[in-house]
Amino acid sequence: MTPDPSAPRGSVVVTGAGGALGRAIALRLGADGFKVGLLGRESDLLRETASLLEAAGVAHRVLPADLRDPAAIEAAINETERELGPISALINNAAIYPPTPFLDISVEEYEDVVRVNQTGYFLAAQHAARLMVERRSGSIVNIGSITFHGGWADLASYVSTKGACVGLTRALARELGPRGIRVNCVSPGAFPTKAEEIHENPAEYSQFVLDRQSLKRRGTDAELAAVVSFLIGPDAAFVTGQTINVDGGWIME
Repeated sequence: MTPDPSAPRGSVVVTGAGGALGRAIALRLGADGFKVGLLGRESDLLRETASLLEAAGVAHRVLPADLRDPAAIEAAINETERELGPISALINNAAIYPPTPFLDISVEEYEDVVRVNQTGYFLAAQHAARLMVERRSGSIVNIGSITFHGGWADLASYVSTKGACVGLTRALARELGPRGIRVNCVSPGAFPTKAEEIHENPAEYSQFVLDRQSLKRRGTDAELAAVVSFLIGPDAAFVTGQTINVDGGWIME
């Protein structure tokens, strides 16, 4: 199905919209006809995404907010609804991933990761769903990670929150389905983004990835965004509670 930029699709909120994957998702959904709320902590990166949407003629709103701040999340969701119209979809994408050996992770660091990657997703979904249930329509996509499915060293806090992301997806799909809201999870593989800076040797890590993938090339941000687009679109109207790995055939389950 070819995206129709002229087709009104309501509005969508993308968290972490200043990062590579969040930006690609925002641009794809803008091309699909959505008005886009750009939620994130780094205002400069959000404005870069906004400039690309503006050039494409996509209505948008920059929503500077820290997912550690419950009030800021609620305000951003409400501002999107007020300024861009009814929220059709939420994409929970923002995450932090401090690379720390398990035995060295402090309580403070662990709780910080949980606040952003787990509690932040929960609250954004809750506030968006409260608006969606009034219309008995909507879609939520949580961005997970194949690290949950395969296990990863030195990322225990991150991996555990991505496991929670899958659990939240299933629980919300079951509870919100009768009220017309679909909830799914997309688990990206190792996309070549800024996140790879945690690895000391990028070229060596890239080869590590290719050795494990079935497809012997790196994925692109646009390919991940296409799956998100599918999940919130009409062609996925009977899909909910699912976790889709977009990883070139690395994890198969």
